[in-house]
Amino acid sequence: MATFLYKLGRLAFRRRHFVALIWVALLTLAGVGAASAPPAGTTSFSIPGTEAQKAFDLLEERFPGTSADGATARVVFKAPSGEKMTDAGNKATVEKTVADLADGSEVSSVADPYTGNAVSKDGTIAYASVKYDVSGMELEDTTKDALEGAAQQARDAGLTVEIGGDALQAVPHTGATEVIGIAVAAVVLVITFGSLVAAGLPLLTALIGVGIGVASITALAGALELGSTTSILAMMIGLAVGIDYALFIVSRYRAELAEGREREEAAGRAVGTAGSAVVFAGLTVVIALVGLAVVNIPMLTKMGIAAAGTVAIAVLIALTMVPALLGYAGRRVKPAGAKNAKKKGGTTEAKPAKENLGTRWARFVVRRPLAVLLLGVVGLGAAAVPAASLELGLPDDGSQPTSTTQRRAYDLLSEGFGPGFNGPLMVVVDAKGSDAPQQVFTDVSDEIKGLDDVVAVTPPAPNKGGDTATITVIPDSKPSSVQTEDLVHAIRDAGAGIKADTGAETLVTGSTAMNIDVSEKLNDALLPYLVLVVGLAFLLLIVVFRSILVPLKAALGFLLSVMAALGAVVAVFQWGWLSGLMGVEETGPVMSMMPIFMVGVVFGLAMDYEVFLVTRMREAYVHGETPDQAIVTGFKHGARVVTAAAVIMMAVFAGFIGSSESMVKMIGFGLAIAVFFDAFVVRMAIVPAVLALLGKKAWWLPKWLDRALPNVDVEGEGLRTDGDGGPGPDEDRELART
Repeated sequence: MATFLYKLGRLAFRRRHFVALIWVALLTLAGVGAASAPPAGTTSFSIPGTEAQKAFDLLEERFPGTSADGATARVVFKAPSGEKMTDAGNKATVEKTVADLADGSEVSSVADPYTGNAVSKDGTIAYASVKYDVSGMELEDTTKDALEGAAQQARDAGLTVEIGGDALQAVPHTGATEVIGIAVAAVVLVITFGSLVAAGLPLLTALIGVGIGVASITALAGALELGSTTSILAMMIGLAVGIDYALFIVSRYRAELAEGREREEAAGRAVGTAGSAVVFAGLTVVIALVGLAVVNIPMLTKMGIAAAGTVAIAVLIALTMVPALLGYAGRRVKPAGAKNAKKKGGTTEAKPAKENLGTRWARFVVRRPLAVLLLGVVGLGAAAVPAASLELGLPDDGSQPTSTTQRRAYDLLSEGFGPGFNGPLMVVVDAKGSDAPQQVFTDVSDEIKGLDDVVAVTPPAPNKGGDTATITVIPDSKPSSVQTEDLVHAIRDAGAGIKADTGAETLVTGSTAMNIDVSEKLNDALLPYLVLVVGLAFLLLIVVFRSILVPLKAALGFLLSVMAALGAVVAVFQWGWLSGLMGVEETGPVMSMMPIFMVGVVFGLAMDYEVFLVTRMREAYVHGETPDQAIVTGFKHGARVVTAAAVIMMAVFAGFIGSSESMVKMIGFGLAIAVFFDAFVVRMAIVPAVLALLGKKAWWLPKWLDRALPNVDVEGEGLRTDGDGGPGPDEDRELART
């Protein structure tokens, strides 16, 4: 592989005009596609294999034309202090608002509070339900304006009016902190390279890669039903890995220049050595992201594949566009250490160079490996403690900031009708195979009324065929509570008994039941996903490092960092620690998708640092250094760059904490803190400590396995010659055979 990438790097350097033209053409093509693509519609949130989804599909079949996917709005009214919503003046205001709302072209129906029993017992709060023919993302701006205008007229009449539901759903934005993250990355690059030109190359190539990826996602959003969150997450991960991969190539290029190689040769060798690590690191990330498909949640699968595609683009750009731009930069990209050499009068041989911080740290760890190992493990263990209290759920209006009208509507409904009113359960009774469907509907309703935590049960509402009915159940507890989850399971258990007696099937659906099913499905999928992703990556790392213990240590270190990161997420988003600093206005359960998504992404990124740092150690070890010397050499050449890469990745991820989308905010924080734990505690402390304790055993590989494994030559052994001329014909033939 090293020889192939070496030739690719030289080719890209020589044919830089052609390479640059191809990438600019791809960016233009993707941009035109995104600009001309129709606006993305709603993202269908289907969860195959769950009871809630089965009930939803049955509703679409037995109750056609009910706009099950249409947007909804709850316009909540509260009377002024001392008045009631049944007072003549307030009633007239509400009825006028209902009439105005019903005139909308996209409105399917509006329920009058006074005819639909939608006034609280104390008479102070009422609500009107509005249903639309299209989804919230497809609603015309005029329709949304009409909704807000009708509410404002009622406010002007003296009522408190708030709007819940998804009719006013907005596309999430990331805020200015994303730009700050990129700015921090730029500063780190300038400090690392000491040159604006060298620092600008990784930023430019990363932005081109992200531009192609996000524009492609936007162009395909309508056809593939990709949500706005998909492009934001692809941008987040694509920026981080794009900058890092280019950083490693440019850094190795400058190191090759410092050894006196010609620029084209240096570019080829940089791609042949650091590029090999980029390929395997990128492949690990892609495996982790594509592996999300095992969860069998289409939305999560699409997010993973879209992000994986952006990572693949970042790898290709690092291997081709970076050497091409290095060709354009010419002498403006200086050899590593050239600045210091200039300060010392053009030579660095007068006295021994001072050891860098990475070298001094590695020597310290090698001298005290056990103490460093224990301190690192105990520290991460302490950070992981809050993860034991992890509660999972999906966001609803109750998790919105209190400044939003959706959250205030949620609170008003809880005040007037109880906390469970915001999470009604829809029970679907399929009595198609029963002789007395109406009696079955009544029996199910009576059975539910006798369960704990039930406030109200509406009469069964059968379809035109009379074989299927819906029953709405109002729990006594809020939607995200354990009591509501127990109620869902109790209804399903009761339905099993009814099916045994009558043959009728009872299903529970609705957003609350769907959230419960999603959480359970994700929990069940976490272990198989871990086994699949860690197993595949473990095999890949055995090939890369030609060792059993090094990949095993890498996987165990990842588990430590991801548990510590989950603990930090729980502490901030569930417990509220530092919530003000992070802009978390409302604490609550951690998003159901967070653990499995973070496991996938963090595992891929963790292996990045493992590959980049440990390949340098293995390179030194296979060329005759002792295990301890190899650790020091690896840190001497790799610690500065890995540190810069980690800081850049943390800055990019932290930039998304300013997002208005709670899932993006949580993932941004989780990934940033996970990179911190993994790069600075696991890879910089625990990894060298373990390698120092293992000594030569760390690189042990059974002989039969050594013979069976392909030689991918990540260290660039095939590129080592006495001169500067790259691999010779004999080496080419040998590498071709391997």
